[in-house]
Amino acid sequence: MENLSLFDEQQTMENLDGVKDSNHLDVVKLKYESCESLTWQDLFSGFDDLYAITYSSGIVFVCKLLDHFEQAEIIFGCEDVMDYSMQSIMAYQCKLIERMRNGAYKKLSDRVGNGTLHLYVARDVLSHEKIYLLSAKDGRKRVVMGSANMSASAFEGRQRENICYMDGDEAFDWYMECYQTLKEKSTDEIGKSSILCADDGEHLDELPIAKTVRVKKAVVIQPVSEEQKEEVRFALDVKGLAVKFKPCVPKPDKKGKIMLSPDKVRIIRKRMVESKTLEKEQRSEYPQLNVESDEGYVTLNDQRLDLMPPKAEVEKDVELFLRYMDGYEKFHGDHAGMQLRYYEFANWFFCSPFMACMRDMAVRYNQNTLPYPVFGLVYGQSKAGKTSFLETLLKMMIGQKTKISAPDFTRSSIDSLKQTVHGAPIIVDDLTNDRFKQHAIETIKNDDFGIAEHLVNYPAVVISANEDVKAVASEVIRRTVICRVQAGLTNTEVMSSNIVRTVQREIGTAFYREYLRRMLDLVPELLEQMKDDEQDSAPDILKTSSQVLMEIFEEYGPEKLPEYIRTLSLEDYFSEKVTGGYAIKIIRDAWKTSRDSFEVYPRTNELCYNAGATYEADRILKELPETLEVRKSRDCLVMNLEEAQKFFGITFKKPLFPWLSKIFA
Repeated sequence: MENLSLFDEQQTMENLDGVKDSNHLDVVKLKYESCESLTWQDLFSGFDDLYAITYSSGIVFVCKLLDHFEQAEIIFGCEDVMDYSMQSIMAYQCKLIERMRNGAYKKLSDRVGNGTLHLYVARDVLSHEKIYLLSAKDGRKRVVMGSANMSASAFEGRQRENICYMDGDEAFDWYMECYQTLKEKSTDEIGKSSILCADDGEHLDELPIAKTVRVKKAVVIQPVSEEQKEEVRFALDVKGLAVKFKPCVPKPDKKGKIMLSPDKVRIIRKRMVESKTLEKEQRSEYPQLNVESDEGYVTLNDQRLDLMPPKAEVEKDVELFLRYMDGYEKFHGDHAGMQLRYYEFANWFFCSPFMACMRDMAVRYNQNTLPYPVFGLVYGQSKAGKTSFLETLLKMMIGQKTKISAPDFTRSSIDSLKQTVHGAPIIVDDLTNDRFKQHAIETIKNDDFGIAEHLVNYPAVVISANEDVKAVASEVIRRTVICRVQAGLTNTEVMSSNIVRTVQREIGTAFYREYLRRMLDLVPELLEQMKDDEQDSAPDILKTSSQVLMEIFEEYGPEKLPEYIRTLSLEDYFSEKVTGGYAIKIIRDAWKTSRDSFEVYPRTNELCYNAGATYEADRILKELPETLEVRKSRDCLVMNLEEAQKFFGITFKKPLFPWLSKIFA
């Protein structure tokens, strides 16, 4: 693929636009003579050469037709609406050749090989013409045109078609000029090697467009207009609606026919109403946030978001968010740490709608998906504001608060919701330790949703839980953004606080819309970087997100920003010091207050810590990195002394005379 260069500024670019830059139409004026009843053989027989443009085709019929001609050229258009992006062109060419290969490819490849057949496939915006130019050695010429594509359905009387023909040089010459213009400026030739082996993998360089690039050095792909994009969206909408209709309509009989009666129509109507009612319920509870990174726009429930929010509205949202975060200073415990952890989590939460497309690109280019987590866990002591914090973030994103209760959480229920919900994170509130072990761990470990289908708009899942979620397995830690909070309010303080209610009532979505606009300018470049095999590290979208947030706060916030607003990176979420944060705190606190729990063995380079209970030893063990070489013996953890000193930041030395330490303490 080294020769496959689609854009090369050093080469002279060829203009491939075969459509005239004019508002005028070429209209052929005809004169009616008569109507004849003919077979397709009658229409095409008696000629030696064929030049055809067909918008759709049936390969079996194509082979039948070619038997009547010594020489032939065919331009294949696309039978579906296309946006003529690079990916669509390559996909269409690949599928067309696949169809040829599964049909009568030997006959086609033999004729292409001996030079009696030339096949071309559309690359640029193609007209809807269906034209067949016939010529004979004795000088006779005919033009067949109308609505009929090169298929048995069209030419064997299975469907109504508008078919006309004209004999003579004048019409032939005019249409031949149209044919040649289209062939030269808007098509790629399908050679024998393309028919034999071109595919979407090892032989992608045998696709017609790739071969054109090798010959011409560079080509230009003309983007389609907004009107044409609307046609593409309409076609996709039709397909999507057909999928919804499918389970509601009766199944065909053994002959493939469906007999409709008034009763069956009423049944279909009833099923569709029930389906739409269920969909509305799900949409009202779980809105659809679609982030179209390639197109540069975002929709919420099929309505485009205004990504140029008024400055005053962004300033108001920034002020309310900072006021909300300042409220944590009244909490008892490590409130500064709480602000840091909550802000880190907010950065990931806001960024989560982009994770699906990043993961999809990672899979396509054999990259690691771990840097793009789609699970989050907020846990810690009760009355730490976990639920209200998540509700506030969601309100900033989509303007409303949604969540499911813990008893509804199972792997199957989450997978079902992820099929329905787009973009906005699904929040599972107040999950117990038992339910976390039964359902959440397995769901997170088997984190392959949407990968095979190349889905790019599924949501993240956020779980909130109390302190009883004791141990988080290492395989979960690697795949989950974890926020553990260790501060809270008293019951009366919770009852009297009105900051949460005020902020959630007044805050809007302007801040997040400003964030989305800036992210949409940056994410395409991150996706492109994923294609580079020589990159040392994965594109860090969490760092990019934190930089965007920093810019917004600097532009719309106060002159001096709180310390928790900072640039973050993947290290801040998944380094060993972060994922082992609970274990570090426990060991450091124990070393200060209970040194009798430790035994230090310098000669064997070992440190032994008695956790006091088996479950507590298990909990600490799961957070410790492999470098500590930890092994567990009942309530005790034995680890590498030198590595433990580095990891915990402690010089583990016990006094020679412990009783003296107690006297002078």
